[in-house]
Amino acid sequence: MEIQVKTFAEISSRDQKQAGGKGGTLARLYQAGYPVPNGFVIMPSAFVQDELSPHAWQQVVANLQDIRRTNGKTAFAVRSSALSEDSAFASFAGEFETVLDVHSDEAVRSAITQVYHSREAERVKAYSQAKGLDEAHEIAVVVQELIRAEISGILFTADPVTGNRFTMTGNYVYGFGEELVSGEVEPYTFTLQRPKGSYQGPNALKRYGRQLYELAVRLEQELDGPQDIEWAIAKGRLHLLQSRPITTLVEFEPTTGEYNSSLTGDYVWVGSEVFRDVMTLSTFSTFSHFHNFEIQGMQGTGNIGGRLYMNYSFMASLSRAFGQDVDTYVEMATGINVRPVTSPSIPLSRWQFIKYLLPIQLQILPLQFKLMKKFDEIINENPQRCTALLERVAKVSTSGKLAALWESDIYPHFYNLLMVQDKSNEDYFNPYIAARKMMIKLIGQDQAEILLAKLVGGSGSITSLSSLIGLQKLAAGELSRAGYTKLVGHRPNREDELSIPRPYEDPQWIDKRLAEYNANPIDYEAMVSQRAGDYADAWHAFADRFPKQAHQIKKKLDKATSAMEKREMIRSELTRYLGVIRAWYLKAGQLTGIGEGIFHLKDAEVLEVLAGDRSFVEYIPTRKETFQRLSSLPPYPPVISGRFDPFRWAEDPHRRSDYFDSHANLQIEDDLNIITGLPGSAGRVEGIVRIIHSPDESDHFKRGEILVASSTNIGWTPLFPRAAAVITDVGAPLSHAAIVARELGIPAVVGARNATMRLETGDRVVVDGGRGTIQLLNDKG
Repeated sequence: MEIQVKTFAEISSRDQKQAGGKGGTLARLYQAGYPVPNGFVIMPSAFVQDELSPHAWQQVVANLQDIRRTNGKTAFAVRSSALSEDSAFASFAGEFETVLDVHSDEAVRSAITQVYHSREAERVKAYSQAKGLDEAHEIAVVVQELIRAEISGILFTADPVTGNRFTMTGNYVYGFGEELVSGEVEPYTFTLQRPKGSYQGPNALKRYGRQLYELAVRLEQELDGPQDIEWAIAKGRLHLLQSRPITTLVEFEPTTGEYNSSLTGDYVWVGSEVFRDVMTLSTFSTFSHFHNFEIQGMQGTGNIGGRLYMNYSFMASLSRAFGQDVDTYVEMATGINVRPVTSPSIPLSRWQFIKYLLPIQLQILPLQFKLMKKFDEIINENPQRCTALLERVAKVSTSGKLAALWESDIYPHFYNLLMVQDKSNEDYFNPYIAARKMMIKLIGQDQAEILLAKLVGGSGSITSLSSLIGLQKLAAGELSRAGYTKLVGHRPNREDELSIPRPYEDPQWIDKRLAEYNANPIDYEAMVSQRAGDYADAWHAFADRFPKQAHQIKKKLDKATSAMEKREMIRSELTRYLGVIRAWYLKAGQLTGIGEGIFHLKDAEVLEVLAGDRSFVEYIPTRKETFQRLSSLPPYPPVISGRFDPFRWAEDPHRRSDYFDSHANLQIEDDLNIITGLPGSAGRVEGIVRIIHSPDESDHFKRGEILVASSTNIGWTPLFPRAAAVITDVGAPLSHAAIVARELGIPAVVGARNATMRLETGDRVVVDGGRGTIQLLNDKG
């Protein structure tokens, strides 16, 4: 006969969902050795027509007797454990009934009935409506040994309003804690300060401060994030009554599929040039498993309104712990200067970082070293591997086999490609930054930036140019259609987004490219050749001036250029492999009948659906609507400090597109006629601005105009040769826009923050790519 009542010790991981939020968590913590009072959970199946079944009641009585045999005369607490309660999205704190200090079997039975029927209360319905939840709650009931508390309290391990992680804040009262939760009495307040847990508050609780702090830190690690903890002290012992996520700090709402990592803490976030568009859940989840360092719920990367951001506070705290300069790295890698915004740091010591990251590095670094030794082999074999996997995916006929293919072949190789790309980025940035420092010492920062905007690159061999030179050869009959498809047929405008078709999926794509080229024929090879000559002239002039230092600097620049070429190669092959991953998702959509709605599920959810659990499918229409709403918003600021609501920001007519700071009203003085960014590619040109939001608008872009965009990727490359200059809001000297512009000899200013808002199509400007400035002239073109 089915067991409808289970003790905390008996509840397995499979049972936890049916045990409800509170019951499942208490069972998990009890089994992990936390000081949780003993108890049991009455599952929802124990109730028939809203009444406890006779069979379930027998199990309840048996469990009550077991607890009494262990602890003598025991009183009990009877609490709700709705399946939606104490979740990351909804706490239902105080909404359902709780009955304390219950002794006899009949009193326990009456309390169970009272708690179960509290799901029908008007306050529960109102809270459910506010959270967008079904009002007909499935509910389990927790029966637990009552702790006759001398002191009862709550503790938030982070500020539930601001997300600040430095200070844990708590309240307590004498006696039972129900009056505290209900707000009927004025509580005492205390704080625990990270990273050492120093206590501030009334002396009565001071002796327990250290225990509370250590318990809180453990619970954050155990339950993956900031916690709202209920606790009690009786006979000198600390007891854990429950722990649930702080719902105001939760980054993901599963019903709508909306991420907002800015809610998880008081951090500074910096945007990614690569992921500037809103991502589907499939894309974000597929990438998110890689290098997303997390310590005590604090993440190294995040998703804000569908766009990828890096946690600068995390990176800065980590770098300071090891005496490194994070600001130079961030500015060179992203073009972002975070100094204008409030910059909270993370309260972790150097030892805490080492303790967490060292095992990860010991695992990652040997694998990266092994993979980089096979770099050429990986690059050369990848096209054939992709073809073979595409054929295997097409032939899969069952959901189980498709799921097995993901776990055995498809994702492991993707992870390896990401490892190679990560190491290639590091190999590129480090020598460039070192050479830059040496040149600044010799000739000052302004002159060094101008010279570097000419020197890095210049070989004309980077993969990003293959779409241009290959198209020129295709038009001249020097390259076949199959050859051109192999070169660039895997690289769409938004190459990292899985829901976007690859060019090779469109039978007409080559004809469209040829038509565009024939309408604007350009000798790309000549442009690259001219750029190579400029590169040589600039270097020889510098070497003649500083013969002693030139050799050492040249070695670093050559190393950076070589790494840049490798970086572009692995980027292309990683993008090729994303076509395989896209095909896998499409096949999953076909086998499950979901179609392209599959892209609005996370990879783990897709695997659950393939295994037969279709509970996530009902979310797809709402998630799709959320994705479309977010996609309609303008690009968010590349620097965000504190909590950020993308919809509220977009509605603000006075919003800044470069910085957002929830702590302060930013007053950053801008010269009305000068926009300052970073040197991307040297050269000075005067011309007419054309704001372009997508490469799909290429028909509007005329040869000789100045291209202004929020950011660019490989899909923008065909527009560059037509441009007199390029300006981007987001980007860095080592970004895609800067690299391609340098290779083609086109002046470029990157990381210009809010150029797309301050400029209008038709404005006449002077672009100085060497100095990183744009001068707005008064007359329109």
